[in-house]
Amino acid sequence: MMSPITENKVESDKPGVELPAPEEVAELRKEIDTLDQEILRLVKRRAEVSRAIGASRMAAGGPRIVVNREMDVLARYRELGPAGRTLAMALLDLGRGKLGR
Repeated sequence: MMSPITENKVESDKPGVELPAPEEVAELRKEIDTLDQEILRLVKRRAEVSRAIGASRMAAGGPRIVVNREMDVLARYRELGPAGRTLAMALLDLGRGKLGR
């Protein structure tokens, strides 16, 4: 769900950057709330799927983690910079638990 922000722009002190008008902020916050709900739903589902895969793998005598797979996940989030790595690690932790236990 994308909200068009086209009217009543406020000029930023950065060239070419337009800020939302004050009356648009409440609507944008609602959109963030909706996005957060969807992200949370997806993260919970991802953890559930990851735990199921891990349980199946270990029941078959496999390892608790597959390093190459985890490296692929970390690489996927690299475009977000250091915070992307933190996010990827949090997702991995939710799916398999913290390492070193």
